[in-house]
Amino acid sequence: MVSETLWYVGGIVFVAIGIGLSIGLHELGHLWPAKKFGIKVPTYAIGFGPTLYKFTRGETTYAIKLIPLGGYITMIGMYPPEKSAGPEKSAGPSRIPEPADKKRNFFADMIFSARNAHSEHVTAADKNRMFYQLPVWKRMIIMFGGPFMNLVLGTVLMITVLSGFGTPQISTKVAAVSQCVSVSVEECVPGVAADAPALTAGIKAGDTLRSINGKTISSSTDLSGNLVTGQSAQIELLRDGETLTVSVTPVEALRIKADENGNAVVDAAGEPVMEMRPVIGVLFGTERQPQSILSSLERSAWSVGQVGQMIMTLPQQLTEVAVSTFTGEERNPNGAVSVVGIAQISGTVASADQATFVDKFSTGLLILASLNFALFGFNMLPLLPLDGGHIAGGVYESLKRGIYRVLRKPAPGPADTALLMPVTWFVFILLMAMSALLIIADLVNPIIL
Repeated sequence: MVSETLWYVGGIVFVAIGIGLSIGLHELGHLWPAKKFGIKVPTYAIGFGPTLYKFTRGETTYAIKLIPLGGYITMIGMYPPEKSAGPEKSAGPSRIPEPADKKRNFFADMIFSARNAHSEHVTAADKNRMFYQLPVWKRMIIMFGGPFMNLVLGTVLMITVLSGFGTPQISTKVAAVSQCVSVSVEECVPGVAADAPALTAGIKAGDTLRSINGKTISSSTDLSGNLVTGQSAQIELLRDGETLTVSVTPVEALRIKADENGNAVVDAAGEPVMEMRPVIGVLFGTERQPQSILSSLERSAWSVGQVGQMIMTLPQQLTEVAVSTFTGEERNPNGAVSVVGIAQISGTVASADQATFVDKFSTGLLILASLNFALFGFNMLPLLPLDGGHIAGGVYESLKRGIYRVLRKPAPGPADTALLMPVTWFVFILLMAMSALLIIADLVNPIIL
């Protein structure tokens, strides 16, 4: 029990460290191009809330904070100053001195604060180091850098697992030999049903089947595809380094239908499809088989697509989570989870007795890969304060400049995304509410694997 608890805690710590690294790399994806383009970056932080540790290098303070639910960097001049009114309008963006006691409503004050955020870090030498002063393509590179790092990290983790460790595949090594074979597995009673053909032929657990009737076997599907009920088959096998040939006559039995990859075929209700087929009465074991880099890349692309589908159905999933949480119904194992749920899943996998260390470690890496794909997908949504919202602002500005160029009008100033702060505030509240719901659900009604 102590060992299981330690493994569970270890799984949680593993994914917590992975989340921290994923967030850190995301923010590094913003930081590096920002500094490369000359933007002043006062702060680089992982997490929110009270600061646990910080240090300063050059003009940037690097900090680790208590709540590991995100991260951020601060860049001066994130939003352009308010445009001048009247005759000075054509002169472009400039700050307007305002009376100290000027009254503003809630949203106007929000816009004003956004424009002047981090102004305490601005010196006379920084007047040309504002984010909004950069060309559109450079601003878009900075904002895309974070999600891009998550996409790259997720892909690297996926390749590491699928092409490095490999995935469990049904092998041709015999794990067990049945004592008997009948039409239905449940009805197989030794001494009543006929002896299994493999048992009669002398096949033993640990043997590796290499060929049948001269045809090489590389999977269990290759074996079943070359068996004919009632017809003797010559099987070559490897036992303790010695090659042997045995004669086996398969019998027909009701078994689960398998696809070309050896995976069970299920119907619309998720139930396995049964079929009559020739069998010899062996159970094959599994072994890890590395996949090609191309296959890993395809799986990564598929995972990103799954994130897109999840985002499209997020309102429905959140409704299901809310209903299951307040009614006590079992959660959908494929539904939305918070970082708390991710940690719980990682701990459960790590504490499983039947799993090897490689199984636990590779599953943990796959969890982190999926998390990074989710971070990429969510951050690319064209909504502020997400990175995709700033990228959308850049796209809008580029289109607007193109139209002005065609109309031979003076180039417009930067897109004033600060005016969208009320929308940003609304999106932020929704994101916080969604996170709170998922965290509560994961605490009171966690997903059962």
